[in-house]
Amino acid sequence: MTEAFSEILYSVADRVATITLNRPERMNAWSTVMEAETRAAFALAVADDDVRAIVLTATGKGFCVGADVSAIATRGAERPTYAGVTPPPGDAPPTEDFARRYSYMLNIGKPVIAGINGAVAGVGFCLTLFCDLRFMAAGTKLSTAFARRGLVAEHGSAWMLPRLIGPMNAADLLLSGRSITAEEAAGMGLVRVLPADGFGAAVQAYAADLANNCSPRSMRVIKRQVTLAPFQTLSEAVEMAEVEQDATRGTEDRREGVAAFLEKRKPNFTGR
Repeated sequence: MTEAFSEILYSVADRVATITLNRPERMNAWSTVMEAETRAAFALAVADDDVRAIVLTATGKGFCVGADVSAIATRGAERPTYAGVTPPPGDAPPTEDFARRYSYMLNIGKPVIAGINGAVAGVGFCLTLFCDLRFMAAGTKLSTAFARRGLVAEHGSAWMLPRLIGPMNAADLLLSGRSITAEEAAGMGLVRVLPADGFGAAVQAYAADLANNCSPRSMRVIKRQVTLAPFQTLSEAVEMAEVEQDATRGTEDRREGVAAFLEKRKPNFTGR
């Protein structure tokens, strides 16, 4: 399955939807068109029951080097249109925090995997923070870049980054705007590095493993647990786990998961 867009590519194979930023001549600089199309593609993936995992990646040598500088002068007056996607794609958000410009990705009940194939900075970097997993090609670099452009930590990055890598590492990356390698980012726990050779195939293989061997229902609930945890006390997190575990006991997926384990075969999960 493929859909026609002008600045991204969208395809579905092996239960994985792949959203590919596709302005390689501009190092996939972020534009209002690209933003609207990416949002619309996420909506397609959410609505497609055959899709169980989503990969966000890019063509060319860069993942996304930030906002298209040719549009910065008008950015204050120009807001993205979302191609009729209202409300944001995803489950009903428990809080407005998960219905904002990029945070809606945390509210999508399917794992969202960033395949960072090349250089990433600025808003492109922010985009990856709202993905559940981040794989980065060896030898590539990332930067927040904001302080070196006279900007501030945009799009909730000052909230997300400390929760992913700790306050000191977050302050380092945000205040300095320096470029770091994929390997240094991995040392902070921000990404997992994969060899540049065969990078795209390796990311797809990981996503396909989730999509074909893990319960969609389990992944949806676990993602919600992880997403809500920063807002919860430990007691609230334990209570949520107990409620969800009780609800799981009567599901088809639980029965199938146990049967597949005992019969030493691959599971055939339905999400029910």
